[in-house]
Amino acid sequence: MSDTIFALSSGAPPAGIAVIRLSGPQAGPALEALARRMPPPRRATLTLLRDPRDGAPLDRALALWLPGPATASGEDMAELHCHGGRAVIAGVETALAALPGLRRAEPGEFTRRAFENGRMDLNAVEGLSDLLAAETQQQRRAALMMAEGHFSRRIDGWRHRLLDLSAMAEAALDFSDEDDVPDAEIEHRIGAGIGALAEDVAAVLSAPSAERLRDGVRVVLAGPPNAGKSTLLNALVGREAAIVSPIAGTTRDRIEVPAAIGGVAFLFTDTAGLRDETSDSIEEIGMDRARAAVAGADVLLWLGQPEDAPREDAMLIAAQCDHVDHAGHPGLAVSARTGEGMERLVTALLDRAASLLPGEGDYALHARQREGAANLHRHLGTAAQTGDLLILAEELRQARHAIDALTGRAGTEDMLDRLFSGFCIGK
Repeated sequence: MSDTIFALSSGAPPAGIAVIRLSGPQAGPALEALARRMPPPRRATLTLLRDPRDGAPLDRALALWLPGPATASGEDMAELHCHGGRAVIAGVETALAALPGLRRAEPGEFTRRAFENGRMDLNAVEGLSDLLAAETQQQRRAALMMAEGHFSRRIDGWRHRLLDLSAMAEAALDFSDEDDVPDAEIEHRIGAGIGALAEDVAAVLSAPSAERLRDGVRVVLAGPPNAGKSTLLNALVGREAAIVSPIAGTTRDRIEVPAAIGGVAFLFTDTAGLRDETSDSIEEIGMDRARAAVAGADVLLWLGQPEDAPREDAMLIAAQCDHVDHAGHPGLAVSARTGEGMERLVTALLDRAASLLPGEGDYALHARQREGAANLHRHLGTAAQTGDLLILAEELRQARHAIDALTGRAGTEDMLDRLFSGFCIGK
């Protein structure tokens, strides 16, 4: 029998209301011990909470009794909606800790129990984790889609289709000599079904990256020394994040600054000025790091000559247009000092970001999910190409294992430990 856990699940005190949750087999007896009666299931009941040890009053609160398994954790649960003062919370938690079979919850333990009891799959857990960490509306929308099971329902559809295909493959193997199983027809149906499923999985693999959504679209400002990169970065993020001076080579290393613009998370990177030769070994290291940043950028703002742009997809910027003649320059004329062209630059950045991030009603995939979907697609591809029914059936079995890994039905404890440890206590 598992322990019964409890924790403060609302915000840090002091607050107007504090919600203390309990989950486990002793949740009901613990609630009755504090409230001196058992409230009706799923009905908030006003009651005076008392310390079971000496009967001393703790707080007048709302008590909820939530019998399992139809609860958030899949176990018996109780909630105490108390006043949010520190002394009230400490008194209630101390009284709970003194009861037999109760202990304080570890980070993410409520959610882990929900996962282990089948109330959530791993994708919904990751969506919830993203939702708790969301700082922009776009992050919130995508995380909510994942937490509410949109991706999981799609995977569940894949599983049902795979089971049908596997059943047909087994029938073709076991009863190929029987008159009621036409070999050619069933093999054609299997091949068509695998092809359609592989196309659906490939479409999901094109979904945006959750890491990019969480960490921000990487925008790198690059160009020769004194091109105005640091000044432009400061104007974009709205603060003096990078040192600006007329001395060439002021920026010696990468400077990364997160910022939210138009509800989209960006990570702006200022880089050392790029030039052909230098006798300064420190500057050379800075330029090497600048080149690495350029290679890894989602969006490159190039402030140098157009013909020198290191990437074909670079966004050309004619910077310092308030005092530099850019006649014939095809780039966007911008002055970070006067604000000229800044609105158009922000619009262009948001347009680029829109193509890299999930749209309204879409979700984004974590690296784990993308790897799992790619593994599934790989097995489907092998099954589609083989002419041997035995190999095909085995590849379909491996594809089902890949789906189990996607939902968390199969996985490693280490990965689960890392995921749930990132949650706050009480969640």
